[in-house]
Amino acid sequence: MFKQFKIVASAAAVAAVFAAPGAVMADEQFFPIPSYRVGPYGANGEAFYGGFVDYLNYVNMKNGGINGVKITWEECETEYNNAKGVECYERLKSKAKASAGPIHTMSTGISYALVDKSAQDKLPLAMMGYGRTDAVDGSVFPYAFPLITTYQMQASAIVKFIKDKEKGSLEGKKIVFLYHDSAYGKEPIVALEAESRLNKFNLVQIPVAHPGNEQGAQWLKIRQEKPDYVIFWGWGVMNQTALKAAQKVGFPRDKIIGSWWAGSEEDTVPAGDAAKGYMSATWNVAGKNVPLITDIEKVVYGAGQGNVKDKSKLGTILYNRGVSAAVVSVEAIYKAQEKYGKGKGMNGEQVRWGLENLNVTDARLKALGATGLLPEVKTSCSNHEGSGKVKIQQWDGAKWVPVSDWIEGNKSLIHPLFEASAKQYAKEKGITPRDCSKEK
Repeated sequence: MFKQFKIVASAAAVAAVFAAPGAVMADEQFFPIPSYRVGPYGANGEAFYGGFVDYLNYVNMKNGGINGVKITWEECETEYNNAKGVECYERLKSKAKASAGPIHTMSTGISYALVDKSAQDKLPLAMMGYGRTDAVDGSVFPYAFPLITTYQMQASAIVKFIKDKEKGSLEGKKIVFLYHDSAYGKEPIVALEAESRLNKFNLVQIPVAHPGNEQGAQWLKIRQEKPDYVIFWGWGVMNQTALKAAQKVGFPRDKIIGSWWAGSEEDTVPAGDAAKGYMSATWNVAGKNVPLITDIEKVVYGAGQGNVKDKSKLGTILYNRGVSAAVVSVEAIYKAQEKYGKGKGMNGEQVRWGLENLNVTDARLKALGATGLLPEVKTSCSNHEGSGKVKIQQWDGAKWVPVSDWIEGNKSLIHPLFEASAKQYAKEKGITPRDCSKEK
């Protein structure tokens, strides 16, 4: 069912933010949002989409929209369920004909289900840090954007971090890959297998069934294997369960490095002391020391129009990640307006062009007050990822602390994997890839 977000504000303020039901005007920029705030992963979605919507509202309130174009949006509850995600997309897409911001499902399964549909409908699908990662090859996937960085590049960056800790060699080491037994969890396997061959370490793969609150057998195996490190691809309740299980079997948490979906306060706080020392990758920092986050609190929450009921979530990893996703989305619309006309709502095809020609520099991030929030992003027809960099952060018992600078995965090893997969997909689907040399 549709779930149009309602902010705590006057009727006039609400009217200024939302289009009337069924009507999206050309001078508005509509964001269809298939979100989830209930279900097993609802706490994660609440923080992410709270940050996302707060930034859209912030742009309206602070800047009067995107070059004067008011941003509107509507949410539809997916419960992180693939079928409901597709249903939400189908219901929202009719409102996105005149203008359409990038669609963020925050779900690999839902994004897989929408890759073909969104291309047919000419609506851009943003998959920031998740989704079909061979969509990095925009010649085959013109409407799909696995922005910032991908699971494979993240896995490669984690391996690089571990290698540095081991003084430049992983030969003979044993690394367990403990993962959510889903499309999300399986995505980085091809990259880790390639890394294990290149760096000559033993890779042991251990899946965990959804939702992941039963891991006794997996951690018994880990204790038996005695790995040097565990690379952890968890999600939701699986994450705190793993940290508690690691403590129980005596595996050091500072030898566990999780993915960015296993590295939020929602994962560590419930685990208590069992989380201390645990590390994870991230493409965005936590905290309110980022000027943009502080200003959102001042402008949006100061006016009583905040999206998140629990203000303690402001500045958390997932809240800031939602803000970073919205920043990149709005920047794509600014870019599209440069080509197709400032002060106009951009349709799906135009926003797709903006996403493919992003150049979000450090200077631009500084101007937005987002220095350090996320890495620079520069996309092209042949590279819908745009960065490939992560930081490693560590939980000190109370907060996330960065313990590395930006680390880029082994692009020369990983990107050919994307290209080969995309080429096979094109063959199976009868797609003639675009000539990226002719795209501008």
